[in-house]
Amino acid sequence: MAVDGLAWLPYQVNLWKGQFGQTPSYFGAMDANLQNKGRGRTTLGDGDADVEITSAGTTLLADLDIIVAPGGTYQLGVSVTRCPASATGPAQCTTAFLDTAGADRQWITSNGPNVWVAYHDAVNSTLIRVKKSTDDGLTWKSSGSPLVGNGGTTAGATYNNSLGPIVADPVSGTLYEGYATGTPQSKCCSGDFNQIFVARSTDGGERWSSTRVYRAAAGVRLNNFWPALAVDSTTGQVWVAWTDQHGVVVSSSADGSRWTDPMTVSTSTTTVMPWVAAREGKVDVVYYGSDAASIDDESAVWNAYDSQLSGGAWSVKRVSQTPNRVGAICLEGSGCEGNRELLDLFEVAQDPGTGKAAVIYTDTTLNTWVGDDGQTQELPEIVLAFEK
Repeated sequence: MAVDGLAWLPYQVNLWKGQFGQTPSYFGAMDANLQNKGRGRTTLGDGDADVEITSAGTTLLADLDIIVAPGGTYQLGVSVTRCPASATGPAQCTTAFLDTAGADRQWITSNGPNVWVAYHDAVNSTLIRVKKSTDDGLTWKSSGSPLVGNGGTTAGATYNNSLGPIVADPVSGTLYEGYATGTPQSKCCSGDFNQIFVARSTDGGERWSSTRVYRAAAGVRLNNFWPALAVDSTTGQVWVAWTDQHGVVVSSSADGSRWTDPMTVSTSTTTVMPWVAAREGKVDVVYYGSDAASIDDESAVWNAYDSQLSGGAWSVKRVSQTPNRVGAICLEGSGCEGNRELLDLFEVAQDPGTGKAAVIYTDTTLNTWVGDDGQTQELPEIVLAFEK
């Protein structure tokens, strides 16, 4: 397993590697020395990060880069740092820059030697772009877009979507990409996206078709944050999870075209940031939950939860032994002026040997630090929990 975490003291993505059920060892700072692109530019990683281990044991870190030009202007880009199975630290890794012209929120998945990275083209209409490698992350080329060629869905989602992870089915080879969109009127006036779509490709990402999984009333926000997506690697069942802040909802499909009726699987009053993993019929849906009535409640007490499907029945388990946050949570991304210490997501994976879940989440209650302004602030720290 591999665990990554953003760090701004100093500015780098930290990576740990190990085995399920054991404390992983520190691998190193993955993007502390990115090569500059262009004369006078400085390239910093650590905007976002997503990590994948391929069937060859190669570790691939998809990173959101901040490319600073002379004078202080900047733009965003996407890179992938590749560490072969024999690597013992970042010095044995190499970095490929996939996009340096404006990008955001990159996700990575693999199936055998094939690897895909999906991300937002933040400069051009929030198009979802996909890059593909057929040689285990060594070289990359452009692939098809999940948003292009889908008629009214394309028109409605352009300038108007939030993308979740891209996922490959290791059995069928089908690719899936989840995203939330608003109704057309939200393009001018709101970032509250009320529809959940899943796009699928059966030809390695060249052509895609999209299916709407769910539509709420206009103005209902379902991007809190991402529509989380997982494929059961043994059954091929596809799962997607989202929340309207008042309940975590799941739907599933055998092929990505026909979806079950949505089902609420949480019991907390307020919920944010769901993520999902599935294997051999067992499903783990993790999220932050609170009994407070709103994410804006400064006295809200939050915990990490796992709504688990096992043996055909759902149950709710608390992952965190003590609350991982007390206070409000901002869901406006880089537009937040505070209360973004949890950032925008946390993840769950399943041990392929035992089926037990491993959950990585953020805790802001453990420690503090003093900023440049002399003010004491919460210090977000990484917690790794293993299912007993």
